[in-house]
Amino acid sequence: MAQREDYYKVLGVKRAATKDEIRKAYRRLARKYHPDVNPGDKSAEEKFKQLTEAYEVLSDEKKRDVYDKFGSYSDNLRDFSRDQARGGAGPGGGGFDFDWSVFTGGGKPGSGSAEAGSGFKDIFGDIFTGGGRTSGQSRPQPLRGSDIEIPLGLSFEEAINGLTTNINVRRSDPCQNCNGAGEVGTVQVICATCNGNGKVSSGGGFLKFDQPCQECNGTGKRRPPCTICHGKGTVVKYETVKVRIPAGVNTGARVRVSGKGEAGVRGGPPGDLYIVTNVAAHKIFTRKGDNIYCTIPVTLPEAALGAKIEVPTVSGKAQLRIPPGTQSGQMFRLREKGAPSLRGNTRGDQYVEVKITLPKIIDEDTKNLLREFAKRNPENPRVEMGLE
Repeated sequence: MAQREDYYKVLGVKRAATKDEIRKAYRRLARKYHPDVNPGDKSAEEKFKQLTEAYEVLSDEKKRDVYDKFGSYSDNLRDFSRDQARGGAGPGGGGFDFDWSVFTGGGKPGSGSAEAGSGFKDIFGDIFTGGGRTSGQSRPQPLRGSDIEIPLGLSFEEAINGLTTNINVRRSDPCQNCNGAGEVGTVQVICATCNGNGKVSSGGGFLKFDQPCQECNGTGKRRPPCTICHGKGTVVKYETVKVRIPAGVNTGARVRVSGKGEAGVRGGPPGDLYIVTNVAAHKIFTRKGDNIYCTIPVTLPEAALGAKIEVPTVSGKAQLRIPPGTQSGQMFRLREKGAPSLRGNTRGDQYVEVKITLPKIIDEDTKNLLREFAKRNPENPRVEMGLE
């Protein structure tokens, strides 16, 4: 294949790039320009060929050395480099035995080595099979089923106190007719995946190669698909699941119910069911972590003279002592009157902010009392601000 441009530019790497950097660059670009990903796109196919050519040279130390010396790579330059390594003796000279495994993957031309071209087969096996190889001599392994997430709305009180409720779940279950195998009977029929060939094709273009069919284990035949699940091995099931929501959950909590997710594949274990909570706001309380906050109004005499008042908590009513001279906005703590902790047998605290309310003027006598109060208490709270 004729060289088109600088191999390093083709792969988008520096000339000092490591072998691992070159490999990563090729994998990333090969995914983007592979013919299977861009069917019918000639420019993508040409770009893919350039990438493959560049990777073939730069991923091999000996080929890369020749390329770096001469700015190109071909059989003639390979032979020239070999002759130079032999001291200019030409074909048949001594001093250096060229490594033909650079081109054949392990054997000399004509040797029939089974390892020939294994480097590209390995990298494309990684790209198009998710990074691993599956032997054609063994059936696919059982896989765990997927998890299911279902949102659940809760009131503020339900989240604090916890509850047990029923959740309707649509999930898959192993087919009882075929025991989750997806096929029944003893009579063999032609495998629909490989059409009886026992092999399936991977890759594409000039890098296309065959692999044993995993569904029929390379035999080209398998048992007929189950008529109930149509070969899937699972059937849809509607189930009512009892779920216990622990006390103290907050928005975003995930409560797990083991084994109530989707059915496993090929006899694998089922996934789990997760209940994701969404807690409604409360008209009095707000929550931060395990602590509860609220604002309580107090009268001017209560704040000035002190008092014992009743305040609401998430577990009922409680007594709060207001000391004399309390200012509006002052915060008081009620120990262990907050939300239950999910991390242990403890509770958060409740914080009560007091807000002083002005008295209502209901008659002239009330006004006179306030005027008299002002005369006897001529303080100006704005003095510290330099105001009169």
